[in-house]
Amino acid sequence: MARTTPRPVPTETQTLQPLQRSCPTCGETMWAAYHTDRTSTTLATVLALTLQIRRCLNRSCPHFRQPYRPELEGRLALPTHALGLDVSAVLGPWRYADHRSRPEISQALRERHVAVAPRTVTKLLERDDAWVALALQDPTRLQRLTPARGRVLFARDGLQPDVGHAVLGVWRDGLAGDVLLARSFLAATHEALAHLVQEVPQALQVPSVGGISDGQPALRAAVAQALPGVPHQWWHCHSLREAAKPISEADRQAKKTLKKRVRGIRPLERHLAGCIFHGCLPPNPWEGCHAVHRKAAT
Repeated sequence: MARTTPRPVPTETQTLQPLQRSCPTCGETMWAAYHTDRTSTTLATVLALTLQIRRCLNRSCPHFRQPYRPELEGRLALPTHALGLDVSAVLGPWRYADHRSRPEISQALRERHVAVAPRTVTKLLERDDAWVALALQDPTRLQRLTPARGRVLFARDGLQPDVGHAVLGVWRDGLAGDVLLARSFLAATHEALAHLVQEVPQALQVPSVGGISDGQPALRAAVAQALPGVPHQWWHCHSLREAAKPISEADRQAKKTLKKRVRGIRPLERHLAGCIFHGCLPPNPWEGCHAVHRKAAT
């Protein structure tokens, strides 16, 4: 769908130049080739950037005539992105900590004078999930965090996948609180969850002594397959819900028994309803109404 509103007018201008003037490959001087313009929308301002592009003119260099952009550009926004990194960073807490929906996030950004389309919010949330997963995919980081206690009690939490929208599932250490793994997925199937659960013990050098998660049947089967023999406990709310099932079944049976005892009142209720409908209720509702019913039926 084409844009129906004009782009926001820049409120601040800034010129960026490369900090390095020598080619990082051959060491020759890189000459200023041209300037390019770019607009980046942040939470505080709409920034108009003027970027100086340099090129290496050494024909024997593998990076001959390839553009070298200013290093500080990457601190403001990603390539080909119109929104700044601060806008992308705030979406994760809004979505997964505050549990805001995509329309609510779009409205919150508009209240902060950030012009953004709803579909752009979806793309930014997917980008945020990819960042989190990439940051937590370092095995050396896990091996540095977990040996201190010698064991891991993993805990898994995450939203249920929406139709056509990926959500972020997070595995963390229940003893230390450190995040062990984060992955975005479209469907919470048994096979997909089992593959994700297996990544945690494979990247660690300490054993998994237990796990805590919600009562999702697919996740229970995935943990049993990936970590056989490891105790698996549900969250308190899910455990209480499972513990209340016998009471709920007993209440359902009691309700059926009470309904059987009061079924004899139903003909009386229908009779009174017919009397009210035909307007034949005398001072004594049980006198004189049968004749009116028969007359109305004929």
